Amino acid sequence: MSDTLRAELSRVATRLGADGLEFVLERPRDAGHGDLATNLAMVLARRERANPRKIAERVLEELHLPPQFISKTEIAGPGFINFWLAETELSAAHRRILSEGADYGRATWGAGLKVNVEFVSANPTGPLHVGHGRGAALGDAIASLLEWSGHNVVREFYVNDAGVQIDKLAQSLWARIREARGYQAGIPDGGYHGEYLRENARSVLESEGPGFAELPEDEGMRRARTLVVRMQREEQDRDLAEFGVHFDVISSEQAAYDAGRVERTLQLLSKRGLTYERDGALWLRTTGFGDDKDRVLRKSDGSLTYLTPDIAYHVDKHERGFDRVIDVWGADHHGYIPRMRAALAALGYPPEFFDVELVQLVRVVRGGEEVKMSKRSGEFVTLRDLYEEVGVDAARFFFLMTKGATPLDFDVDKAKKQTDENPIFYVQMAHARLSGIFRTAGLDSNAISGSLDLNALPAPQDTELLKKLIQFPEMVEKAAREREPHRVTVYLHELATIVHGWYHHTRTVGEPSHIEEARLLLTRAARIVLANALRILGISAPDRM
Repeated sequence: MSDTLRAELSRVATRLGADGLEFVLERPRDAGHGDLATNLAMVLARRERANPRKIAERVLEELHLPPQFISKTEIAGPGFINFWLAETELSAAHRRILSEGADYGRATWGAGLKVNVEFVSANPTGPLHVGHGRGAALGDAIASLLEWSGHNVVREFYVNDAGVQIDKLAQSLWARIREARGYQAGIPDGGYHGEYLRENARSVLESEGPGFAELPEDEGMRRARTLVVRMQREEQDRDLAEFGVHFDVISSEQAAYDAGRVERTLQLLSKRGLTYERDGALWLRTTGFGDDKDRVLRKSDGSLTYLTPDIAYHVDKHERGFDRVIDVWGADHHGYIPRMRAALAALGYPPEFFDVELVQLVRVVRGGEEVKMSKRSGEFVTLRDLYEEVGVDAARFFFLMTKGATPLDFDVDKAKKQTDENPIFYVQMAHARLSGIFRTAGLDSNAISGSLDLNALPAPQDTELLKKLIQFPEMVEKAAREREPHRVTVYLHELATIVHGWYHHTRTVGEPSHIEEARLLLTRAARIVLANALRILGISAPDRM
């Protein structure tokens, strides 16, 4: 609906000599100002230095909209034009909800685009913490929104299983293994102290035998490295699977080295004249591509910086045929974005190929006090700790209630409440109440079909609910284009508020037959939309609470 109206307004702007003019068409916050409103006349007036209300009159004179589409127009305030949708359009939109069902809200504007969404990608050095959980919920929801828009999406996890931090992890596990057999052993500086490594040590000694602790140090350390990475990765996979997150591809940094992709990337950069040597180090000329300084690829001691395998990894993504890659990174990587953009620009990749969504820290709060760590991790609250206490649905919803780039206080007490204070309980209860209407009526919701008679819906709450339902596809598109899943949680809470108000102020079962039939049709549509929105976020839509 809004697309049709926008196209007609653009045609009018062109006819008035302003081809390509940018203007706003949006839904007013106040329902008394119509279903859609535009500032086109005001923008035209500024351009022509004319009276905006007079320009608004000219716009309305030029508009050609079928009467079954718009029932009323109004010039308001300094020159806004407000539009009210006609009943026939509302009825048609309702029929679309019922006919499309579980697919209502899907679109095809992303068809033909292959997108890689890489998220979580935690170092295999310990349990996943709540920050990883927020990144998991965000990345998965972004991928889901893009799928709902027709994109071909691949979810990917990148394992940082090479480098100093893995060496420290192996040394820490080896120390715990030796310690478990009664030897004096210490965790190295910068090593890992969590209880999980004692668990890993016991597992190794059970599977490999007590003689493992007697191996020569080099061999023991080498084997400990392989074993601990595998154990930590298996645990991460279990936690994420229970959290409802699954990946299509698992990539390995070490595999990139082993396959020669890192070295080939260095050769590619050199061949293109993008590198130079200075002070014994190899540098990348990123200043010519928007970076504030050139970056080191290989240090003077021969070791590679983190940037080098990261470039190789994104070259690999490009070679796999992705049109877009979206990385979900922790906010502490903000400064890393310009250098990666510059490196990919230097390789000739288009600007739209690479983008990053940042995830800020999560502060877990209980009883008004911050919870800083768990015994098992020794340093932080684990994702498992959180979702086992509040539930997966609550954890995902709370993680997605705000933009990922803003800090989040996760209130455990609120997430556990079985009251309207808990936003996910409030939303899921709305779906359960709608399901309860069909139980009371003794009907299967899928058996309800037909055209909606708006004249049989006398309460203003009926129309308010219907108008909110038909906003769903537009909201999904905006959330997908902006990669902002929090728009879905906001919409869900607004819709739930309307559903609860409608439920309390109207009656369905027991009304005259024409009203009951109309409200059952409306109930089915609302149930569909609530379930679809929750499914985008990976959250269940219960029929009972």
